[in-house]
Amino acid sequence: MRIDNDEHISFVKDLRKEIFRMMHYSKSSHIGGCLSCIDILYTLYFKIMDCDKIKAKSPDRDVFILSKGHNSAALYATLAYADFFPKKYLDKYYIDDGILPGHLDMTTVNGIECSSGSLGHGASIGLGMAIAKDRNKNDGHVYVLMGDGECNEGSVWEAVMLAATLKQKNYTLIVDFNHLQGMGRDVIRQDNLAERFAAFGFKTVEVNGHDTEQLIPALQNNDGPLAVIAHTVKGSGVSFTEDKLEWHYKSPNDEQLEEALKELQ
Repeated sequence: MRIDNDEHISFVKDLRKEIFRMMHYSKSSHIGGCLSCIDILYTLYFKIMDCDKIKAKSPDRDVFILSKGHNSAALYATLAYADFFPKKYLDKYYIDDGILPGHLDMTTVNGIECSSGSLGHGASIGLGMAIAKDRNKNDGHVYVLMGDGECNEGSVWEAVMLAATLKQKNYTLIVDFNHLQGMGRDVIRQDNLAERFAAFGFKTVEVNGHDTEQLIPALQNNDGPLAVIAHTVKGSGVSFTEDKLEWHYKSPNDEQLEEALKELQ
């Protein structure tokens, strides 16, 4: 598939702007992780998955699970731009009497397949959905996006062991590997993450998680179980948030919002 890089860059800049606006007015956090995974979400929803089937809740739809549910703003912005719900809903993020909660709740808007926020759960939930698809003879692929810090959770590796044992072809784990967790850099050493997945029996591929031309062929591979290790930069796209631990928690003030929007023009 050919990529219009200008279109991609412009579109993802708009998504980053929305994330900054949402975090600013709601005075909420987790901008860093939202910005590191937004190119992955763009690629999935606009280049890989059939969104019409997802909107219609077809049994043969692709399924996406954002396991690191604290990065909900990135998924909300992507879903709004993919016409799952009106963009005006983004003005109701994480506020009193709002519409979009800070952690994902599958009862709120169309497109949320799984409530998430408790880290380490998405891999197992996604595997269960992939197994159900096989048993019900339904088409569609299951994609689960996790953080690298989330891979510290033992439950992730329980799912990985079972997926490899079952040779679960319709199952892909994507790791947003930005090296920064809530408490520091590489809290538990895992620079050999691809080797770990391979040792458990997964096919693995390492890509630049901000490069759609690398992401597309990796995510088009439906012969799983597959682990896509997406190397990213936390806070990517805005100079003062890039690779900065504090933006796991901070919300932008008025001046920082203005500066970010200016950079993203």
